[in-house]
Amino acid sequence: MTSTAPSDVRQHILDVALPLLLRKGFTAVGLTEVLTAAQVPKGSFYHYFGSKEAFGEAVLETYFAGYLARMDLLLSQPGTAAQRLSGYFDDWLDSQTGDEASSRCPVVKLGAEVSDLSESMRAALERGTRCITERLARCIDAGRADGSLSAPADSRAAAVTLYQNWLGASLLAKIARDRAPLDTAMAGTRQLLGLTQNV
Repeated sequence: MTSTAPSDVRQHILDVALPLLLRKGFTAVGLTEVLTAAQVPKGSFYHYFGSKEAFGEAVLETYFAGYLARMDLLLSQPGTAAQRLSGYFDDWLDSQTGDEASSRCPVVKLGAEVSDLSESMRAALERGTRCITERLARCIDAGRADGSLSAPADSRAAAVTLYQNWLGASLLAKIARDRAPLDTAMAGTRQLLGLTQNV
């Protein structure tokens, strides 16, 4: 890794860290474990991150950047807004029912833990989740405009409700090791947005 550009090494550390954090949690993963997995000398960590807290914030920001890029892709597909929203929630359901820990949602895994530990990490989570609900609200507005959704007039409140329902369902599915809560969230989403089963 020593011949790699510093920005690439930093990104490599973040990429290696996220699956570890999703499996074990933030406090249970030591820096030595992350750096060993990344094959980066331990002494170089503070060249890239000022503290473990700053590292955690960077992990979350990197996750949300990737997540929002994928969300933008899903919500810009051809078709009606209803079809795009259905595709987004289908993707969520698929990602939360896979066998790999890396497919899980860091907001579900780390949200409660790090929000009590770190104000900067809590703020990173808040910024990221706000960006998600803003995108959902815009797509709901587009669905009302194109006639494909019979959603509530307050698209922001609807978006927050949907996101909260899916986060809760993802947590319950994790606890129960059963996808039923996610299927319930999907049914509730279709009801709230006025989606038909064949969208």
